[in-house]
Amino acid sequence: MTKPPFILTIAGGGSTYTPGIVKSLMVRLADFPLAEIRLYDIDSQRQDTIAPVVEKVIRDHSDSIRFCVTTDPEVAFSGAHFVFAQMRVGQYKMREQDEKIPLRHGVVGQETCGPGGLAYGLRTILPMVELIDLVERFAHKDAWIVNYSNPAAIVAEGIRRLRPDARVLNICDMPVAAMRNIAAVLGVKREEITVDYFGLNHFGWFTRVLVEGEDRLPQLREHIARYGLLTANAADTDPQHADPSWVKTWRNIKPVMDHFPEFVPNPYLQYYLMPNDIVAHQDPNYTRANEVMDGREKKLFAAAATYKQTGILPDAFHVGVHGAFIVDVACSLAFDLRQRHLVIVENKGAIANLPYDAMVEVPAYITANGPEPVRMGNVPTFHRALLEQQLASEQLLVEATLEGSYEKALQAFTLNRTVPTMQHAKAILDEMIAANREYWPQLKQAYRDGVAVNAGKSE
Repeated sequence: MTKPPFILTIAGGGSTYTPGIVKSLMVRLADFPLAEIRLYDIDSQRQDTIAPVVEKVIRDHSDSIRFCVTTDPEVAFSGAHFVFAQMRVGQYKMREQDEKIPLRHGVVGQETCGPGGLAYGLRTILPMVELIDLVERFAHKDAWIVNYSNPAAIVAEGIRRLRPDARVLNICDMPVAAMRNIAAVLGVKREEITVDYFGLNHFGWFTRVLVEGEDRLPQLREHIARYGLLTANAADTDPQHADPSWVKTWRNIKPVMDHFPEFVPNPYLQYYLMPNDIVAHQDPNYTRANEVMDGREKKLFAAAATYKQTGILPDAFHVGVHGAFIVDVACSLAFDLRQRHLVIVENKGAIANLPYDAMVEVPAYITANGPEPVRMGNVPTFHRALLEQQLASEQLLVEATLEGSYEKALQAFTLNRTVPTMQHAKAILDEMIAANREYWPQLKQAYRDGVAVNAGKSE
């Protein structure tokens, strides 16, 4: 194990999440001692706007931690012990396209689910591999990358295929946010509950919720039947997820469980199980990307401007489960704590009736050598069938990326449950190819008018 204090690099330093993550680190310095924090981003203007806010957060807690802001990967990663990766290729302008293009065709427009998630995945797999290679080249030999770049399932599958030996732990805070809400409903702290969970990222179910050894799932079902996965007063939830679109998301767990009450679903399953309802309530001209740009983004950038002018930093960012979870996982990796967390791992029998090499989301004990998954056994037929279809869509998307295959991309879009027909899939894919020309690998058709494109050509 590497000895503290650690050098930590945040890749994607210009993210509006960065100040909250750094605040989470600062309040846990006794648990996770730091010698240096480095911000690394390819967008220097955005990072330079966020950096003074981050430095203020650091200096409010420590005068000794070195702080570095850079666009040079060698400076960013040399000797680093941990890298937190929060990559958003194409930034919010492309997220907006991910959401609005499907909606023009009557299909769910969402950042990580449906065609939007597939588009985002096509942009992110190869840049993530580039980041892994930079870390391997420059960082400490035992460095860990804690990756929470979306779409997490597709990115994790790409890493598995292209860099299977990389020291990368893939995580997502959505199950942990659900655990926060579950704990609030049950009147306990998140740390006091132990859950069993199976699935893929943004596509899974809670099967047990233990508090002091007692399964409280029956009580939870009754509450969800009335309020969804929120306390009776929705304002008691995490402020980061308390705006109207998130409240609606947590409320929508109720109709899903009205139909399938056995397990508590990840809230993102609403996009796959009730897509028509979702589309009916989405504004094709003003999506979640616009909400974020007009909300969290503007608020933090305005606070950064105020701080630059006055030296006073307004309360413009939130420290919630997102940052707390990342620090928990990093501590467990650093000190071999074997804490149990929900993470994304290669299946290897954890879900017995899913493929061995599937990238699944299950509980695991986080050790200095990586995650040790907890075996969840066989999952029921209904859930297995849903998981296999989603897994096939994600794996085909990765293959399309690696092979430059138009047909496999089209298959991935067609298999996705949010997409009603192959005609919808083709129309959306073709429009997304044009929108993502700067970011996607070139997708080539193997056949045209029934004839193999390379027919008759010799190597």
